[in-house]
Amino acid sequence: MRTVGHRKERPTTFSASAALLEEGARFNDEIHRLPTGNMTFIRKGVFHFKTHEEANRQQLDSLVEGMVRIALARASKLGPDIR
Repeated sequence: MRTVGHRKERPTTFSASAALLEEGARFNDEIHRLPTGNMTFIRKGVFHFKTHEEANRQQLDSLVEGMVRIALARASKLGPDIR
């Protein structure tokens, strides 16, 4: 078995510390930045594909379309000077 990465186990304490509270707040902020179910851009429904390549092509097309939508939305927020 191969171990990838290390995780520090935090002991359970009865008194809170400012450092642990700050770390928890940063973790919470990062979790909220993760994409939601509305940002996957994968088409909903049941699809039947003849090959895995067809399925992969639809997934890739959906992801590219989503990335384009995000880029256009970000560009419109930044203004017309950004190109």
